[in-house]
Amino acid sequence: MQIDETKVIKVTNERYRLNYHLSPNSGWMNDPNGFVYFKGYYHIFYQYYPYDSQWGPMHWGHARSHDLIHWEQLPAALVPGDREDEDGCFSGSAIVKDDKLFLIYTGHHYYDKNDPDNFWQNQNLAFSSDGVHFTKYENNPIIATPPKDNTIHFRDPKVWEHDGKYYVVIGSQNEEKLGRILMYVSNDLFEWEFKGTIAESKSSFEEGFMWECPDLFRLNGKDILLFSPQGIKAQKQKYLNLFQTGYFIGDFNYQKANYKHHEFVELDHGHDFYATQTMLAPDGRRIVFGWMDMWEANMPEQADGWAGALTLPRELTLKDDHLYMNPIEETKQLRKTELASEKCTTAKYNLSLPKENGTEILLTSQIQNWKGNTITFSINSAEKNKMALTYDKKDQKLTLTRQGQDAKRYAKLKKCSELKLHVFIDRSSVEIFINDGEAVFTERLYSEKNYEVAVEAKQTIDMNIDSYLLSRSE
Repeated sequence: MQIDETKVIKVTNERYRLNYHLSPNSGWMNDPNGFVYFKGYYHIFYQYYPYDSQWGPMHWGHARSHDLIHWEQLPAALVPGDREDEDGCFSGSAIVKDDKLFLIYTGHHYYDKNDPDNFWQNQNLAFSSDGVHFTKYENNPIIATPPKDNTIHFRDPKVWEHDGKYYVVIGSQNEEKLGRILMYVSNDLFEWEFKGTIAESKSSFEEGFMWECPDLFRLNGKDILLFSPQGIKAQKQKYLNLFQTGYFIGDFNYQKANYKHHEFVELDHGHDFYATQTMLAPDGRRIVFGWMDMWEANMPEQADGWAGALTLPRELTLKDDHLYMNPIEETKQLRKTELASEKCTTAKYNLSLPKENGTEILLTSQIQNWKGNTITFSINSAEKNKMALTYDKKDQKLTLTRQGQDAKRYAKLKKCSELKLHVFIDRSSVEIFINDGEAVFTERLYSEKNYEVAVEAKQTIDMNIDSYLLSRSE
């Protein structure tokens, strides 16, 4: 199957197009898939619908990069319509074996196309020698059906190799309609044996009715299960998005397929973060992408012929049983012009940002002996679109507020002597990393006007401020 180029939607307005984030040339994008390194390139695939800026039958879009910053868009790797994936090539992952790149993905099938809630799903394989042109395995599906105690939800395989065997975790839902993660093992990627359920929701309200996009990996001596549960009941300052993305920290026993873990922790506290996928880079870093949007969110760019974007690639590190998430070192390549570099003692600081390119801001405030209590970092535009992040020293709380309904998001910090903000602003996105990635907020923010940044403190405070104009152009 191939894309019909004559029907591909066109972008009609560039007003919200991102400068240095990966987004589709046109059409719809959601989950990152198949994040892998193959023959000198990082490859990222993504859920993609080329014919509209709305979600549709899922394809796999594809881009590659030498440096995780400059991306080359490639032809779609997977197009639905074959018997194994007639109604969609849903999310999955990638692995290199025998000098070939293998994709493992979910095939989606409707019993009746007029009834989208009644479907079945299986797991399939495709492969490539050059990393550009892919062939679907002739004996698909490789996993035809879920376990008998499963519902129709059975998707998003994440594959890896361990001690000469291949393992895959799959998101699913049991008969009691509780989210869970299934595991399978293989000697060759083609024949798979079910090993069991490695983690399961306690209740639909506590931990969700369906678990998507699982990813199991080892980091600093611990086994991390990163996944996206659906259905966790919102609390006053937690689980406020429609769906969450977060992690368990624990210990996994391969022989017993047993995973003992701590409680669920949200990874990103912003409005627009979902469906992560990680890879182990050749230099040993664990790097993650997320979808920089949320289901049922307002996406103004849809009116312009495109929708959706991926976050900056970020490095994950584990410290004191907490996942820290920071922009990868390669983002420094984006710095083109220094806009400011100042040390000041003030209660108010303002910076005007050019609209044409993105901006990076690094702000460090000395708070150990500071007599004040709150600092607010805000981004404003002439259209009165506004986003503000307020730090409260008394209880170490961060409160992010943006315009519109469902405005606030929250996080807490450990006690600290400095407050460090690392902010990336693009034409329609903001990513804020606080205290070396201890807390992160990912947001879409839309304006056709220039942004103004302001820092306001209740008492005079010592601050270091550096900012750069960013561009992905050569």
